[in-house]
Amino acid sequence: MPTILVVDDDPQIRSVLGRGLRFEGYGVCLAEDGGAALRIARGQVPDLVILDGLLPGMDGLEVCRRLRQGTATPILMLTARDAVRDRIAGLDSGADDYLVKPFDFDELLARVRALLRRAQPQQGEVLRFADLWLDTGTREVFRGPRPIELTAREHDLLLLFLRSPRQVLSRDQILDRIWGTSEVDTNAIEVHIGRLREKLEQRGEPRLIRTIRGVGYALRADEA
Repeated sequence: MPTILVVDDDPQIRSVLGRGLRFEGYGVCLAEDGGAALRIARGQVPDLVILDGLLPGMDGLEVCRRLRQGTATPILMLTARDAVRDRIAGLDSGADDYLVKPFDFDELLARVRALLRRAQPQQGEVLRFADLWLDTGTREVFRGPRPIELTAREHDLLLLFLRSPRQVLSRDQILDRIWGTSEVDTNAIEVHIGRLREKLEQRGEPRLIRTIRGVGYALRADEA
């Protein structure tokens, strides 16, 4: 079964999440601070991390950035702050999803299942556009000979674009297909697409994901 690393300085939250996740059949590792989380992650790479954004000492954003280096492990960030700038900071640091405290445990489980499902390798097809290709089975992504490492959310976004080449996708369509709701702040789309563009378009490589002003985004190989 998948192993989940829970990182939170609140012993009650660690206990509740630990018991609940084990009851659902997951393996669980618990850490009370960033240092312990990084040590555990180095020794046993978890399948998913549930990370509190407000940790003492090394805060959750820094822990997230360090965990993200060299791994595509899905990260679900918990935050007591509901401000847009705080959610954007979490996404910028490398989190794949976020949940505001206090949260419903059933919703947390649904997000955990969704993130793990996206991260599972499956036998699939190779999708190509220009010099970009994605293997849906191995989740490998290349632009020309250059390998590209994506988070789970970035992978889902790219897969959506590759399955709808040249089509303009509205922000509401992207929210519905990737997040499963239109209730998420549209800034989340801009953050993730910005990070995806940075990884896809390096060293002067032509832009592939284009902003269609007032409408949305499209995967296009030219300026048209």
